[in-house]
Amino acid sequence: MPSYPPSRIRNVALVGHNGSGKTTLAEALLFATGAITRQGRVDDGSTVLDFEPEEIKRHMSLSLALAPCLLGDVKLNIVDTPGYADFFGEVRAAASVVDLAVVVVSAVEGIEAQTEAAWDLAAELGLPRLVFINKLDRERASFDRTLSALRERFGAGIAPLELPVGEESGFRGIADLLTDTAITYENGKPQSGPIPDDLAATEHEVREQLVEGIVVGDDALMERYLDGETPSGAELEATLAHGVAQGLVFPVVCGSAVTGVGIDRLATLLAEIAPSPDSRPPVEVMAGDSVQEVACDPGGQPLAQVFKTISDPYVGKISLLRVLSGTIKPDTVLTDPRTHSDQRLHILQLLRGKEAQPVEAAQAGDIVAVPKLSDTATGDTLAPKGTPVVVPAAPPEPVVLSVAIRPKSKGDEDKLMTGLHRLQEEDRALVVERVDETHQTILRGTGETHLAVAAERLARKFGVEVATEDVLVPFRETITQQAEAEGKYKKQTGGHGQFGVASIRIEPLERSEGFHFVDQVVGGAIPKQYIPAVEKGVLEAMRQGGVHGYPVVDVQVSCFDGKFHPVDSSEMSFKMAGSLAFKEAMAKAGPVLLEPISLLEVTVPATMQGDVLGDLNSRRGRVQGTDTVDGGLQRITAQVPTAEIQRYAVDLRSLTGGRGRFSARHDHYDAMPANLVERMVKAKAD
Repeated sequence: MPSYPPSRIRNVALVGHNGSGKTTLAEALLFATGAITRQGRVDDGSTVLDFEPEEIKRHMSLSLALAPCLLGDVKLNIVDTPGYADFFGEVRAAASVVDLAVVVVSAVEGIEAQTEAAWDLAAELGLPRLVFINKLDRERASFDRTLSALRERFGAGIAPLELPVGEESGFRGIADLLTDTAITYENGKPQSGPIPDDLAATEHEVREQLVEGIVVGDDALMERYLDGETPSGAELEATLAHGVAQGLVFPVVCGSAVTGVGIDRLATLLAEIAPSPDSRPPVEVMAGDSVQEVACDPGGQPLAQVFKTISDPYVGKISLLRVLSGTIKPDTVLTDPRTHSDQRLHILQLLRGKEAQPVEAAQAGDIVAVPKLSDTATGDTLAPKGTPVVVPAAPPEPVVLSVAIRPKSKGDEDKLMTGLHRLQEEDRALVVERVDETHQTILRGTGETHLAVAAERLARKFGVEVATEDVLVPFRETITQQAEAEGKYKKQTGGHGQFGVASIRIEPLERSEGFHFVDQVVGGAIPKQYIPAVEKGVLEAMRQGGVHGYPVVDVQVSCFDGKFHPVDSSEMSFKMAGSLAFKEAMAKAGPVLLEPISLLEVTVPATMQGDVLGDLNSRRGRVQGTDTVDGGLQRITAQVPTAEIQRYAVDLRSLTGGRGRFSARHDHYDAMPANLVERMVKAKAD
């Protein structure tokens, strides 16, 4: 395929809630533009874009996918994104490299949680938006209800360009307000004609509002309009495109991705009013400590950013990148400033789903795939050698749910870690941690489905089946009062025996003070060279655990007396004496169990604040405060026992319909209530 200049490229991302029909819409656009000869279906796994077995199994997108197509002399780079909250990092990655977000909304379900999340992300990035109201052929579909909700939630910039002709099963076309014509579909073929009589009055009223809203953006056009002249559809479109690029107008179009009604018109609009890469603001890059701007210029220095990595078990690593400046050709050599390694781009590919075809060049603004960039990761910049500029990468999604994993087959530990590393290359939202204290390998992610998919991909791609178990909470033990004990270690064997006696006093310290050891031995009761051995024995006993078997913290130990034998005493004997003394003293010093406490920040709509506060109280949470943040949301700060929020990501999503989000970090340890300790001890015994 030939290369396209930035003025003839349109990069758009389809975003919205799961089930709104984004993948079906992408398929319909590919079919309408002739890129594919048959439109696939999500429910039977025949789509071009949802090709991974995990996606086919679940009937939903799990990662972003590219769907380039041609409309005349314009190349549309369509990026289909997941709509499930666990995979919002894919939406963020797509939004960072496109020039327009097409927000897909179901006319049946209306605005849902991930619709709002995608809209807010686009607003945060200053990304122009267009809304496509889908599923107008379905039962209970309502264009008016959906449009009203869009205006209420997203403001006055919402501007309908089309009205539906017919309702539900009778939906058969659209009224194009820009051209003042109706486009109806018979057997999939569009036919233009006059606005139907039953829609004419409404269409006229809405069109007048639209035209008035558009001409405000152009003084000359507005003057002509006030003089009674009606602007042409082309003039309105050109002025509208400027408002879209400025983020002042959010056009609303409609149709059905399943029946194809309105899809050809959507494709045309994307080509005509979506911003081209060279019309967008320059990209800001870091050059050392300074910020520079890089324009989308095919004649400039080559610069690209990797926004997605695909780990293919057969091809290897495939890097998806957007060319930010210059023109890249096969065998171009660029440098990765993060690794300081030179990367040869042997092959450039156009990727459509899993199908790849070579391209002869990629100019600024285009999106291409490059296989086998061994030392380059998602978010990395590829720049000319000697020009160490870095493009800030989209941040990974915060991890909110953890599970412990282990290979089902013994001997697969190395394969497991290799597979996890490869998955992390593909998905930056996965975090792997080995916890030595609990001897668990912890996999952290953005939700239940995210972690389940990761486990399935480990088995399919890398041949490692894993078993999952709960993450063990790292409890601690301490004491509440002073106690003394004597530890005696005496062992007689052939030849020299072992003999050591250590008397110690243990006292509680303030929380988080750790461990203090004090040598109070006088008169040589224990020779100086053996005192460190007593301390080692105490520390070993503390690590092995107190009464309940958990590590002991916040204790001062004073060694004040002891006995030794000139022949049989040794470091080993006093180490054992110190350990025995500590265990006996610990049992007498009012031991208590400490549980980790997390500092939790929960952000929810104000209407859900009461439910969340009640739920936190049920988890033994102590609310520290509430305050209002952007968009009228409420942020709740609370200290909550870590054991009570192991599955909080799942529970909060259920409680708030996916509209709540949170972050948690370890804050401190605190004493666990005695009744809960008793219950936990009983459960362990059972």
